[in-house]
Amino acid sequence: MSAAGKRWMSRVAELPCLICEQMGVRQETRTEVHHCFDNSHRSDVLVAALCTQHHSGPLGFHGLGEREFNRRYRLDELRLVEATIRRLAK
Repeated sequence: MSAAGKRWMSRVAELPCLICEQMGVRQETRTEVHHCFDNSHRSDVLVAALCTQHHSGPLGFHGLGEREFNRRYRLDELRLVEATIRRLAK
């Protein structure tokens, strides 16, 4: 991982969870960095800020699976990355 990638992911990890924020609920767990668009060449830039619950918990991306996560929260990975970039640009 490049130094720039480490800096970017560190900044993302400082953001609040996008799902908790969207739902207007208090974030109960720390923010984790979710790598979007799973492929063989993972990008350290195409990431999203999700709390542990919404990342790897039973109601999270990895717990529900991509299709159910997208349906439940009405957000796909492209929108998660977009929202993350917008928050970092402020």
